[in-house]
Amino acid sequence: MTQNERREYLIRVLLSELPQYSDMKIPDQEDGQKKLLRSLMNIRPPRPISEEFLRIQDEYLGEEVERKGVTDSALLPASSLDSRLVLWRGDITTLKIDAIVNAANSALRGCFVPCHSCVDNIIHSVSGIQLRLACDEIMNGQGYDEPTGKAKITPAYNLPSQYVIHTVGPIVSGRLTKEHCRQLADCYRSCLEIAKDHGLKSIAFCCISTGEFHFPQKKAAEIAVQTVLNELDRDTSIEKVVFNVFKQEDYDIYQELLGALELYRTE
Repeated sequence: MTQNERREYLIRVLLSELPQYSDMKIPDQEDGQKKLLRSLMNIRPPRPISEEFLRIQDEYLGEEVERKGVTDSALLPASSLDSRLVLWRGDITTLKIDAIVNAANSALRGCFVPCHSCVDNIIHSVSGIQLRLACDEIMNGQGYDEPTGKAKITPAYNLPSQYVIHTVGPIVSGRLTKEHCRQLADCYRSCLEIAKDHGLKSIAFCCISTGEFHFPQKKAAEIAVQTVLNELDRDTSIEKVVFNVFKQEDYDIYQELLGALELYRTE
């Protein structure tokens, strides 16, 4: 199968699950097909699917990852003041590392909004539908929504990382409170604890809660750096922490903070 044939096959199978869209015409252009496929993956509920679909999906997504290019975290330049810390601006779904952190919602099953720009949607779209199935199994076993500040780990499937650690950050709908700040710090601690428990040596954090959850960017970065440093000073099993940013504004904030690391080493 060519990549185009794989994409059309996946679209046809997903459309066949939706009787109301069974007669939908598949776009002729590649961009339209990619958007439709991602949309269908995004809205698909966690339910079984054939091994053939998963095999072809994995072949398709694996080639897409290769086309985008993979960034090896081992080759990223470390902070001059702490060799365990890295600041990197890029697409977290292209990062080869032990684990990437996903800023999830409390249902922990990914974003169901077609082609939404949140990191949760992007990670699930690149990983494949197995990620939602794995999260669904965890949450069904747990029997309640994931509390803010806690985290769960799953395989990464078609991502270059080995694992995805899903954490639920605080939602700031009004004034920022001490409770919001405590909960955000808990997210970083929970992720590092899970990574340590699974014997992982490297982890990449996205900017938890600063997007759809409206946590102020500068304060979130301060909490991230301070909490990570405190945890690394307490436990040396994690050898590399990447602060992954997408926006230039966030990059500038972290660059300034990492240039003054001693301010963030607290008791």
